[in-house]
Amino acid sequence: MKARLKPLAKRAAITGGLLAARGLQAAGMMGAARGRGAIFTLHHVRPKKPRLFDPNAHLEITPDFLDAAILRLKRDGYRFIALDALPAHLASDDRQPVALFTLDDGYRNNLEHAAPVFSRHGVPFTVFVAGGFIDRTHTLWWETLADLLEKQASLSFDFGTGIETLQSATVSQKQAVFERVATFIHRADEAIAIARLNDLALRHGIDAAAITDELTLDERGLKRLVENPLASLGAHTISHRAVARLTDETARAEMERSAARIEAITGSRPVSLAYPYGDRASVSLRDRQLARALGFTVAVTTDPGTLAGDCDRAALPRISLNGHFQKPGHVGALASGIPFRLMGRG
Repeated sequence: MKARLKPLAKRAAITGGLLAARGLQAAGMMGAARGRGAIFTLHHVRPKKPRLFDPNAHLEITPDFLDAAILRLKRDGYRFIALDALPAHLASDDRQPVALFTLDDGYRNNLEHAAPVFSRHGVPFTVFVAGGFIDRTHTLWWETLADLLEKQASLSFDFGTGIETLQSATVSQKQAVFERVATFIHRADEAIAIARLNDLALRHGIDAAAITDELTLDERGLKRLVENPLASLGAHTISHRAVARLTDETARAEMERSAARIEAITGSRPVSLAYPYGDRASVSLRDRQLARALGFTVAVTTDPGTLAGDCDRAALPRISLNGHFQKPGHVGALASGIPFRLMGRG
């Protein structure tokens, strides 16, 4: 019960913070927190299909909500620009706030459901794709783990000290196991941990490679996507591992090879990069220096916040459009920057 109440309490606290931010915004207070604008992060954009166990629900929004979010930003006076145009905007004297949309991982629904919404509104968007997902050599471990736990009442897994039996009959037990395995993946050798998970899934009849194939765009699909003049592709490494935990040589190769893979698809080398996971534990000063050295003019994190003229172009903040908070008013509150200022992040 406690495991189930914890995320609910967190969501309630976030909702309360967003409501407070909306009140301050409506009162005309803390206007400077908006900065020069905001970059938004999305993953899945698709009609919602209810699941009993849905640990990745925060990573998906509906097309209707995306439409409403764009309308809200238009109402609030934002201008929509492409990510590649951001450095020039930040260097200019133009003080109209801008909004930019990015989508991570290259899901098929980005083409099927997100692109038509962006096209209807004339809004540019960048999709960050991992070469390993394009070529089906790497897998979406969070999707594999969710599918596995949804079907199993118990699992046996080796966290490095021998096989353990994990109870996963209830939703709260499933969530606890999901969090423990995720923590292991983030702290152990990521490639080995994911391979171990994939082997376990296959023993239970779940093919991690097939999940990746079902959910993400391959080269043919990405070529269709970039036929849309509003769409562009950005680098997202090859293996989707946290670059801060890789050696200098491996981190550089992940970024460089990712850019080359996209250039092979589009004919142009991408100038934007999204660090996998993108939080402070996953992106180091070295990684920002590598991104600059490799010619990326824009590199984005998932560190929340709005844009300032002097922000580091190799570590730009992004605001997640979270599946648990799909209300247009929340979008306005987030774009205001007030929630991050209240948290001491702005």
